[in-house]
Amino acid sequence: MGRIISLDFGKKRTGIAVTDPIQIIATALDTVDSNELIGYLKKYIATEPVDKIIIGYPINMDDSPTDATPLVEKFIKKFANVFPDMEVETVDERMTSKMASHEISGMGLKKKDRERKELIDAVAATIMLQEYISRGPLTQ
Repeated sequence: MGRIISLDFGKKRTGIAVTDPIQIIATALDTVDSNELIGYLKKYIATEPVDKIIIGYPINMDDSPTDATPLVEKFIKKFANVFPDMEVETVDERMTSKMASHEISGMGLKKKDRERKELIDAVAATIMLQEYISRGPLTQ
């Protein structure tokens, strides 16, 4: 069994989370410049077995696309060209950044650390992934 990687893709940077090999626990992995994401994933996938990539799909509360939706769609196409055999699944990312900020605020970090956007992105990716694996294989 391989890991599942979660991406909170953004125009500037992407938060990355990953499961353990038996897909029970989601952990923040890193935040990388979005322009360097494919290279980062190539290196990671070359060293760790990965079964699937999930990527947060940005939609508004009324289910309409956001400004970021075309960026995510473009990245998914690029990713599919580089990794044609890797399963990619989109997940609703609404409210994950707010949830991440809330979780971070409860961690006892200094205000400066709580406001680091890199940390928020990685925690948002972790929240998406934990929700995804918590649903179980029957509902995915």
